[in-house]
Amino acid sequence: MVSISDSIEEFLITTIGDDAELKLSRNELAIFFSCAPSQINYVLSTRFTPDRGYKVESKRGGGGCVKLIRIVESEDNLLMQIYEEIRHLTSLTYSKCRDIVSRLMRDTVVTDREGKIMLTIMNDKSLAFPVDIAGRIRVQMFKEIILELSRRSV
Repeated sequence: MVSISDSIEEFLITTIGDDAELKLSRNELAIFFSCAPSQINYVLSTRFTPDRGYKVESKRGGGGCVKLIRIVESEDNLLMQIYEEIRHLTSLTYSKCRDIVSRLMRDTVVTDREGKIMLTIMNDKSLAFPVDIAGRIRVQMFKEIILELSRRSV
C-alpha cells in the first residue's frame, strides 16, 4: 500500500518534471491530499533534501507558499560534493546510499542500469555482515565508486 507521503513525493516530482523550480501552496496541497499541512512539511523536509538534489524555500503566511528548487550542478561538481560529504564518514547506511545513487541517476551521471548495480552491491543482503561492519564496507566501496566516476568524467 502506498503511503500518503509517497503519493505527495511522487506528485511533486512529477509536477516539477524537468523544470528548475516549482511554486506551490502548502495549504492547497494539503487540501488536495486531504491531509494536514504538517504532512506536506514532513515530505518536503525529508524527501526533498540537498542529498536528493533539491532545496526548499518556504514563506510564512500567505497560504504557506513554498518553492521547490532542483539543484543542478555539473557532473564534476556533483561528484566532488558527494565525495566531500562521505570522505570523513566511517559508515554509510543503505538508505543514504540509495538517496545519493538516485541523484546520480536523475542527473545522468550514471545510467539507470549502473545505478541499480551500485544499489545491488550496496544493499544489506549483499553485505551480509552486522550493520556496523556493513556500513563501514559500504562507505569505503562508495568512496571508490565516486573516485572512479570522477576519473571517467575527465
